[in-house]
Amino acid sequence: MSEKEMDLSSLKIDRAQRKNPETRGKYIKTGIIVLLFAAIAYTLFYFFGDIFDPPLEVKMTTAIMQTPTESEALLTGNGYVVAQRKASIASKAMGRLVYLKVVEGDRVRKGEVIGRLEDTDILAQIAQAEANVKLAETDLREAENNYKRVKQLFDKSVATEMEVDAAETRLKRVVAGIELARMQIKTLKVDLENTLIRAPFDGTVLTKNAEVGEVVSPLSGGANSRAAVVTIADMNSLQVEADVAEANIDKVQMNMECIIYLDAYPDNGYPGFVDKIVPTADRSKATVLVKIGFKGLDNKVLPEMRARVSFMAEEVKVTNEKSFLAVPVTAIVTKGDKKYVLKVSDDKIVEVPVTLGKDYGITVEIKTGLAEGDKVVEKPGKELVPGLKVKIKQ
Repeated sequence: MSEKEMDLSSLKIDRAQRKNPETRGKYIKTGIIVLLFAAIAYTLFYFFGDIFDPPLEVKMTTAIMQTPTESEALLTGNGYVVAQRKASIASKAMGRLVYLKVVEGDRVRKGEVIGRLEDTDILAQIAQAEANVKLAETDLREAENNYKRVKQLFDKSVATEMEVDAAETRLKRVVAGIELARMQIKTLKVDLENTLIRAPFDGTVLTKNAEVGEVVSPLSGGANSRAAVVTIADMNSLQVEADVAEANIDKVQMNMECIIYLDAYPDNGYPGFVDKIVPTADRSKATVLVKIGFKGLDNKVLPEMRARVSFMAEEVKVTNEKSFLAVPVTAIVTKGDKKYVLKVSDDKIVEVPVTLGKDYGITVEIKTGLAEGDKVVEKPGKELVPGLKVKIKQ
């Protein structure tokens, strides 16, 4: 064999070794194991990546509408208008409502009858008791005459002492029966009065809870009975109950000047004052309840309206001011001559350009870029860049 033939024979492929199933099975198993480990690693990183590389926590603040006066306040609080004198009026007796005089918005006077329960059975009992009194009064005249007659006979030694005692006892029994019957009439008249539903104080009807024909009772005893017939409130007792953070409660003093803004009329401020600081805290919210009285009320102020309260360092003149959108100054990020705020979308930082207005020291006016209620990062640091994964601090 020539040298050339020997070189070509050395290049021949051994197909028997290539088709060996044991070798091919090893390669397949190795590939499956590699893919399995890769899938496990990806799953761990996807679901538990935050454990190994936790995202930064950021505190959010809200863009709100406020007035220039609010911007100068020592602190602010949110709450609701609440009537300090309010009552759900129920009947003293149980029965069917046959008369209801008022509807929502009606004004009532103290002691005024605003409803009445069915009273025909009580009236019948009163009539029967009065008839029993008349009958007993007839017996009384007979008992008195009998006693006088027996007494005269006793003086003449015709009647015995026992007969006198018997006549006297009968007379006393009749007198006692009359007193009992009269007391029964008084009791029935009290029951009759209890069928009348009266206003306990001057006020305005807020809600009507029962209709004519329904059964009402002092305490609702079933699905078909009502407890309160109407709810009334003294509109002169309206105050704002606002929550103030525990950390700021030392800034609030009794009789402190306040400006009250209702969400229904955001540009109209009502002068007020701190009337009461409730001496307990709400542990779930870490706040203290403060009651703010109005210095002047009008018909536009209604119970349960949402309100914002600005606690002022000194008395200010309240005027109709136009509200503007504002965020804390600390939320603004400056890059060159452009201003931004940072929002969080899908747990990632998003940069939003904004146009600023007047700077009020603590807050700054936002002319464009945000809407009322938008959440922005309160104090963004340099490490917060667009696309960074973060976690909102609760």
